[in-house]
Amino acid sequence: MAQAESVDNLEQLLRATAAGDAQAFRRLYEASSAHLFGLLMRMLKRRDWAEEALQDCYLKIWQKADTYAPEKGQPLAWLMTVARYRALDLLRIRRPEVELPDEEDAPPMTFADGAADDPQLRAAEREGIRRLNDCMGGLAPEQRRSVLLAYYEGYTHQELARVLDAPLGTVKSWVRRGLQRLRECLDA
Repeated sequence: MAQAESVDNLEQLLRATAAGDAQAFRRLYEASSAHLFGLLMRMLKRRDWAEEALQDCYLKIWQKADTYAPEKGQPLAWLMTVARYRALDLLRIRRPEVELPDEEDAPPMTFADGAADDPQLRAAEREGIRRLNDCMGGLAPEQRRSVLLAYYEGYTHQELARVLDAPLGTVKSWVRRGLQRLRECLDA
């Protein structure tokens, strides 16, 4: 299966990177940087910030590759989590400069700009995005908006409550229930 081969390849590259193999790290970067950069652009909305965050992400990946645990998730998901947390850190520091787009004006959800180096990985990404979009469509509007703002825009629960003009407990429930429904849908 093409997706399994790509997952196996990324896992091998992460293991080799953890062992200090610079060539494996270079190949890992080539195989995954478009995905991470796309996510960073989506979250940060500024190319210079995304480029800075991408560099920081790969420094962290080089230093922490040994913490990747295959039994806890796929390698690309782990890499994307590293990128997401870096973007959230930058957003918290630079929040005044970031504007929230209207939901209808937001660019389509994608994790990579242009064609990825690995067509198998790109196909798996497209399928995953299609499934995620289908599952997102099944959420109640307030759950969908809460999840998107929290995970793609980096909003905290307190910020969500203010932006959505809803009580904090309600917003937390929307996010929690939305994530639970997404997990159930994606696992089906």
